[in-house]
Amino acid sequence: MMPVGQPKWRRRKEARPGEIVAAALEVFAEKGFAAARLDDIAARAGVSKGALYLYFETKQELFAAVVRDAISPNIAVVEAAAAAIDLPFAQTSRVLLGRAADLLASSPVGPVAKMVIAESRNFPELARVWHDEVVSRVLGVMSGLIERAQARGEIRPGDPRFHALALIGPLLMGVLWGEVLVPVGAAPIDLKALASQHIETVLHGLLAEGGRR
Repeated sequence: MMPVGQPKWRRRKEARPGEIVAAALEVFAEKGFAAARLDDIAARAGVSKGALYLYFETKQELFAAVVRDAISPNIAVVEAAAAAIDLPFAQTSRVLLGRAADLLASSPVGPVAKMVIAESRNFPELARVWHDEVVSRVLGVMSGLIERAQARGEIRPGDPRFHALALIGPLLMGVLWGEVLVPVGAAPIDLKALASQHIETVLHGLLAEGGRR
């Protein structure tokens, strides 16, 4: 146990990057990207600004680290689940959307996504990182599953990417609803219930006769 009054920066050196990234996530969520200052992040992490610069030279580097450390592991969970499941598409999609809803509800995806949408026009690097590390990977997983299901005759013809967007779009809307509208009085949305209802609606139109299981 660290003695009372001992500053955080005297902890093990290898712990500092993680503490800085966690502090950056908090500050970005509270203030947005433009208004967040490296001084604020360093103070929240309990390190000097000079120590912060040893690991991250810019806010853009810190944002990329936030996505890599706080968001990407959740994407990896979905990728691993998709690779391990060997079921008809109807069952696979129910499992994956339910898993995705759980991860969205328990991870910082919402605050980060809201920040990217709000500030990517002025900071396009945010959108690039978000696309490369999150959006393209999620679409890749779902598009791949859909394309294979089409080859098996389970799903109607159509662009797999468009089908994937139809599947995951409402979950993103639910996340943004919680971040933007619930704080001003809108009723909360249960993401797991949304995923459960939505997948049945989409499957009704998406599945070919041979895929209705």
